[in-house]
Amino acid sequence: MPEDAVIDAERAHLTQSREYLHLMRENVLGLARNPMAGDRVSLEYLKADLYRRAEALKDLPDAPLFFGRLDYSELARAGGAGGPGEDFAGADFHIGRRHVHDPDGTPVVLDWRAPVSRPFYRASQSDPMGLTLRRRFGFSGGALTAYEDERFKPGGETSSRSVDYTAENPSKLLITEIERPRSGPMRDIVATIQPEQDDIVRADAATTVCVQGAPGTGKTAVGLHRVAYLLYAHKELVTRRGVIVVGPNLAFLSYIRNVLPALGELDVTQTTVTQLVAAVPVKGTDTDEAAAVKGDARVAELLKRALWSHLRAPREALVVSRGARRLRLPGHEIEALAQELRGRGVRYGTGRELLAHRIAHVLLTQLEAAGETCDDRTHDAVRRSAPVRKCVDEVWPKVDAKKLVFSLLSDQEMVMRNGGGLLDDAEMAALCWPKPPRGPGSAPWSRADQVLIDEAADLSSAPRRSRTS
Repeated sequence: MPEDAVIDAERAHLTQSREYLHLMRENVLGLARNPMAGDRVSLEYLKADLYRRAEALKDLPDAPLFFGRLDYSELARAGGAGGPGEDFAGADFHIGRRHVHDPDGTPVVLDWRAPVSRPFYRASQSDPMGLTLRRRFGFSGGALTAYEDERFKPGGETSSRSVDYTAENPSKLLITEIERPRSGPMRDIVATIQPEQDDIVRADAATTVCVQGAPGTGKTAVGLHRVAYLLYAHKELVTRRGVIVVGPNLAFLSYIRNVLPALGELDVTQTTVTQLVAAVPVKGTDTDEAAAVKGDARVAELLKRALWSHLRAPREALVVSRGARRLRLPGHEIEALAQELRGRGVRYGTGRELLAHRIAHVLLTQLEAAGETCDDRTHDAVRRSAPVRKCVDEVWPKVDAKKLVFSLLSDQEMVMRNGGGLLDDAEMAALCWPKPPRGPGSAPWSRADQVLIDEAADLSSAPRRSRTS
């Protein structure tokens, strides 16, 4: 096909794709205007979800809907030579920033994160991954201006007519896009992801990834595209837990703010470390000595000791009335249950919950010995009873993170009781405020204190539970 005809055909596909995207958004907005739900609360949740979906389907005129195309061989089959895992024999797909389909549901643009799109980043002459052609597009703003084809022979056979883009013979459009001058906010790199970057972006969700490199090598961009990939491949799990992008300052967040929205991902919170730990207003500054001590990892252990020092033995036995029966648990047995849990290394917040379960289990053992049949409902009723809750609050009290840190910074004796073997006398003196304030509201909190409160909150909380399907 003549070059002009190819350009015209691809421009027509781009125009048609934009029309379909507009239609997809209108369909979602139509559902949002007339939603159907069983109750008012569900209705509001549904409307909010639909409006978020419509926002993600907004067309960005200056961002091309697709940047590549893949043509599969007639011999491409499931599982063959690194292929996409389905039978795409003879098919061709346009690869873009988001999925677009026609009114019948047939894809006209495939999301770059879909498995079928991976050969765009990985195929080579030695391993074509079922492709006969990979096409890259050049754009000026949102207008398609050029294309570049790389042809493959099935099975990795070489051909004098095929183009093999390597380090010695690079793709001109790819190099132009990579070397395009950077100005304004960061752009996405979906059209130029390299194979080693693709490995990082698509790594398994259970894999912790650390991206290292010199300035300007694309570390931040790769990290953001990994976030986008996880939101696509593991959407239910990731969105249920929530996603936070933490940057060093607001200028950095301003620089990267458009990347994820351009990829259709809006449900991501972007914040700084300072904003993340801002549990109290900053009203004071630390001396150099105090700042050095507060930033020391040993203070985290000091906080942990101070937190666990709140455990205490009950003043009296626990008595729970169950019908005509009075169930009794001596104080020393309750103390033993608490110490056993602590010895297991449970988190402080988790231990509170487990102690109530352990107490209920012991009391139910007494009921069963008396001939009463018990089940999960009986267990929950005893665990949630007022005497058991009161007992747990006495033995294993809730601890407010702000009050815990306030108590430490205000009380030299408390620091000395818990800091033995951790800090020397000078360090313990530097840690405390010279003049103890009347209460947390009037305390001269510093930025370092905010971090201490955040640490205390983590130590005193129970981990969030997640469900897997």
